[in-house]
Amino acid sequence: MLALGAAALCATAPAPHIDPALDKVLAAFKHDDHPDLRVVVVLHDGRVVAERYYNGETANTLHDIRSAGKSVTALMVGIAIDRGKMHGVDDTVSTYWTESKGSAIGDVAIRDVLTMRSGLAAFDEDPASPGNEDKLDEAPDSLAFLRSVPRVDPPGSRYRYNSLTAYTAGLVVAKATGQSMADFARTSLFRPLGIRRWEWASDAAGYTKGQGNLSLTTRDFAAIGEMVRGEGLYRGRRIVSAGWIRDALAPKVSISASDPYAEGYGYFWYSKVQQINGKPVPVSFASGNGGNKIYVVPSRHMVVAITSSAYGHGYGQRRSEAILKAILAKGRP
Repeated sequence: MLALGAAALCATAPAPHIDPALDKVLAAFKHDDHPDLRVVVVLHDGRVVAERYYNGETANTLHDIRSAGKSVTALMVGIAIDRGKMHGVDDTVSTYWTESKGSAIGDVAIRDVLTMRSGLAAFDEDPASPGNEDKLDEAPDSLAFLRSVPRVDPPGSRYRYNSLTAYTAGLVVAKATGQSMADFARTSLFRPLGIRRWEWASDAAGYTKGQGNLSLTTRDFAAIGEMVRGEGLYRGRRIVSAGWIRDALAPKVSISASDPYAEGYGYFWYSKVQQINGKPVPVSFASGNGGNKIYVVPSRHMVVAITSSAYGHGYGQRRSEAILKAILAKGRP
């Protein structure tokens, strides 16, 4: 099932003022060996300064951003807290999903859900893991499946990348707000950002798949990044509290030993300090399979959104980081 935004236009940024140097950078990737790069949009102070469409993609194409949707789920948790629907990240899952009380997931604090430190036997890189993402997707009853996953570590003690915790976060938002997370996002995030066309899949029970499954145009993907760069403000309108954005982006876990493209992990948001022309440039980002990225670069007043269909191929992540570094090397200091 899909929750849909049905209007015809995306959240268009002000008229582009294309930077020739950045345009040249993006043009070079037209000749990439792999024909699955889709779109790159670069914003500076909220304006489009470079934009390139590849391999048949158009401005109105909805693209599955994969696990970058987890970062949007984290924003929805923040909005729910801002609006008094949730108390805070120290609450446990069972505070809102009462049927989970007594299960391993029910006893986990929201902050440990958001940092993938639930302690549950859920690891997406291990197909045999009881809480692996494929098993979650295949479960006829997602909630029963979630309650059945055992604990292997104390909550908060160990980072394991998994989709189960992001699904849990979306479920908690639904229980706290009394509506699907997609419907809550429609009115509290997408509409205020001017995003009218989108799709967000749900499971058989009607719960939004907070682990991903969100499709957006690339400009709308970038608009989310611009709101994050503005610490929750977008074109003068408060969407999320600045405190939540700062907390979500702040690294809580060091993951450089297991992830070559990131150093820190916050609330479903990554961070890395890129070395550009001999100088450190801190970057926060959302990341999805295939190279889908929102890079937020506050020191450069910049957002880079990349959509890519290199699903299951490591070169997609390498290529997106290469695009970012090339943009930062040529862009405004």
